[in-house]
Amino acid sequence: MRKRRSVFGKSELVLFLACCAVLAAGCRREETPLPVGSSETPSPVAPETITTKSGIVMVKVPPGEFTMGDAAGNDDEKPAHNVRVDGFLMDACEVTQESYQRITGKNPSKSKGPDKPVEQVSWYKAAVLYCNMRSARDELEPCYDAETGECNFEASGYRLPTEAEWEYACRCGKRAKYGFGNGESLLSKHAWFKGNSGKTTHPVGTKAPNDWGLYDMHGNVMEWCHDRYGEDYYGNSPAVNPTGPTSGDECVLRGGSWSSSPESCRAAARYSETRQFADACFGSDNYGFRCVKRLPNSAAASGGQ
Repeated sequence: MRKRRSVFGKSELVLFLACCAVLAAGCRREETPLPVGSSETPSPVAPETITTKSGIVMVKVPPGEFTMGDAAGNDDEKPAHNVRVDGFLMDACEVTQESYQRITGKNPSKSKGPDKPVEQVSWYKAAVLYCNMRSARDELEPCYDAETGECNFEASGYRLPTEAEWEYACRCGKRAKYGFGNGESLLSKHAWFKGNSGKTTHPVGTKAPNDWGLYDMHGNVMEWCHDRYGEDYYGNSPAVNPTGPTSGDECVLRGGSWSSSPESCRAAARYSETRQFADACFGSDNYGFRCVKRLPNSAAASGGQ
């Protein structure tokens, strides 16, 4: 198993070492937001929302360009590079246990609660099972091949966000450590993390959203992304709509969790895990997800309907 930074607190580290090694956390970076008029997308007004047929609120994220990664961060966050993404719809909140159970018929979570985020979910269960079943329920074309897990990005259904889409939505036009700025003192206002979680998850949407109306982007559970993980991927990734390496056993996780330190909750922080980890090892109540959905080509490019 590839070495990576631990997603657990000190008390969980001994157990986690039974499954994988740990990388040391990288240095911190203090950075101010870009001034008005910069090339990155500003965020003065939250985008509009829609409610899907299955009753889930999604935020319409506008297309734009941003600086992905952190030039002073960990090695796998470098180099910081400009990326452009099309517009897309993203779940306002992490997928709840109620939604996961209603659609799949099961609830694998350790800390039970219908309005808490579902956890102990593998990449395959999030993508191939839930996303495809939710797509079918809403009469949309599923994105994932049931056998290979490969994604059709042109399909109308739901999928996991790419790593670029996730970081873009988290930053909502800023270059600070967090979507709300640089100050760690504000993390408690926006996230459930090691310092305030009481060692468990909490109902989604109970902390302040970011400027684009997205909740829990820095805490509660870490979120699976579509992309396979590549430690040096940033050095040669496409500048427009990158989707990750074409091969690899591990996939990317983003955002902090209830057991994460403030440093681990940064917008640029990257983590990885094997696709079937939650089933093959002991399950992780740190791992959850949210879904995205493509917009029609004209809306994706312009931000229009």
